[in-house]
Amino acid sequence: MCDQHASQFSRRSLLAAAAVSPFASAPALAAAAEAAVDTPLPNAISPDEAISRLIEGNRRYAANTPANRDFSAGRAARAAAQYPIACVVGCADARVAPELVFDQAPGDLFIVRVAGNFVNTDSLASLEYGVKVLGARLIIVLGHSNCGAVKATIDVLKKNIALPGHLPILIDAIRPAIDLAEKAQASDPLAEAIAQNVRYNVRRLEQAGPIISDYVARGQVKVVGGFYKIANGEVELI
Repeated sequence: MCDQHASQFSRRSLLAAAAVSPFASAPALAAAAEAAVDTPLPNAISPDEAISRLIEGNRRYAANTPANRDFSAGRAARAAAQYPIACVVGCADARVAPELVFDQAPGDLFIVRVAGNFVNTDSLASLEYGVKVLGARLIIVLGHSNCGAVKATIDVLKKNIALPGHLPILIDAIRPAIDLAEKAQASDPLAEAIAQNVRYNVRRLEQAGPIISDYVARGQVKVVGGFYKIANGEVELI
C-alpha cells in the first residue's frame, strides 16, 4: 500500500511540476497528464459513494463494531500524501470526534472544527483546499444534540447577555439559525435551532464561490448536513 500511495503521489507531483514549468512542452504535458491518470487516486469516488461510506461507518460505530482498530496501518503511506474522501465541518465539542463517529481511518477525513459548526472565511478557505487540492468530493456539516454553542446563542439572544472576549463572534455566526428556528415554532426549540444551523451552513457552502459552488454546480461535489445524536452514536442526514 505504501508503494501504491507513493506512486500516485509522484504522478500527481509530476503533472503539477510539468504544468508550472516554463520549459514544459506540449508533448511533456501530455505525457505527464497520461501518467497522472494512469492509476485512480484512492479518493477518486463519487459524492454518493462517499456518503455511503460515512453512513456505513457510522452504523459500525453506533453498533460498537468499528473496522478501524489498528491506527498504525498505512502510516508510512500517509507520510507521502493524503486522500480524504470527505470534508467535515464539525463542532469543537469534545464529545464529537468525526473519525470515530464515521469509523474512518486517519487520512480519510479532512476536518474543520469550530464551536457551533459554522462556516467563516478561514474555514471556507480550508474547505476549498480540501476540494480543489486534495480531491474530496463530499462536504458534510455535522451538528449534534445538545450543542452548547447553539444553546448559548439562544440564551444570549433571549436574555440580552453581554459575553466577554471573542465569544460574541460565535453568537453572531449562529444567530441566523436561531431566527429560522423561531419561525418554525418547533416543539424542541434547541434541536430545531441545531438543525437549522446545519441547513443554513449547507446552503452557504453550496453557494460559496468561486470554488465550491462551481464544483457543486457541475455535480462533482455534494454538500450535505448531518445531526449526530450523542446518546446513541447515530448520525441522521438532514
